[in-house]
Amino acid sequence: MKSNYRLAEMETKFADLIWEREPIESPELVKVAEQELNWKKSTTYTNLRNLCKRGIFKNENALVTSVLKKDEFYAKQSKDYVQRTFGGSLPKFISAFVSNGKLNAEQAEELKRLIDEHKEG
Repeated sequence: MKSNYRLAEMETKFADLIWEREPIESPELVKVAEQELNWKKSTTYTNLRNLCKRGIFKNENALVTSVLKKDEFYAKQSKDYVQRTFGGSLPKFISAFVSNGKLNAEQAEELKRLIDEHKEG
């Protein structure tokens, strides 16, 4: 089953169009998708329906709004990626991320601050 938080390239572009303009009426979204993505009306509605089924957006009374704000979505997408790829291990992810380079002092301090902010106990 496809993850709710994995979007193909064009789905991402479409989602960004919505997040940038929400709330947006669906007929207006059709016009924007035609201009920006060169999509037909049917393509826009198919993609919108799919993103709504996945719980990212909703289309009620022809008004499209997000269920998940952009930052919430990408946070969930990141957690999903770490879960799938690194068995949920954030240390393994960070190790892989920095394996080909070094963190500068500012990046290291920011990571320390984040760890201190979010650690239990």
